Amino acid sequence: MLHQFYPQVPHEYRYELNKDMHLAAAHFIPSEAAGKCQDIHGHTYVINITVAGDQLDSSGFLIDFKILKSLIHRPFDHTLLNDHELFSNEEDSWSFPTTEVIAGKFWKLIQSELNELAHQPKCVQLLVRETPTSYVVFRPKKEDFAI
Repeated sequence: MLHQFYPQVPHEYRYELNKDMHLAAAHFIPSEAAGKCQDIHGHTYVINITVAGDQLDSSGFLIDFKILKSLIHRPFDHTLLNDHELFSNEEDSWSFPTTEVIAGKFWKLIQSELNELAHQPKCVQLLVRETPTSYVVFRPKKEDFAI
C-alpha cells in the first residue's frame, strides 16, 4: 500500500490522528459554469481526516477510527452525492457537491460528532482528493468550531 503524505496543519495539541478512506461516488454540478461537470460522473475520492486534541477518552482514543468511517464512508460510498440532503439544493451553490463544498460539509459532520465528546477533540483539517492530481484542503477557522 502506498502511504500518502498530506499538507500538515500547525497546531499545539498533544495528539494528532489521521484517517484515510476511499469513497466511490458520483456527482454533478448543476451550473452552466461547471462545463463538463454538469453531467453525472464519478470519482474514487480519497478522504484524509485530521483530528487533534490534548485528552483521550476512557478507552485511550482521541476518536475511534470506526466512528469517522461511519460518518463519511457508510452513508456516502457508492451513491450519487446530489441525492443526499447535504448536496441536494440546486438553488444554493453552497450545496453543489464541488470538492470544496464536500470538504467543508464533511468537516462539519465530523466536528458536530466531536463536539458531543467530553474530551473535545477538534477536526483541524479535512482533505478531499478528487483525482490523482487535484485535491482540496479544508482548514477550519477558530469561529467554525462553535457549530
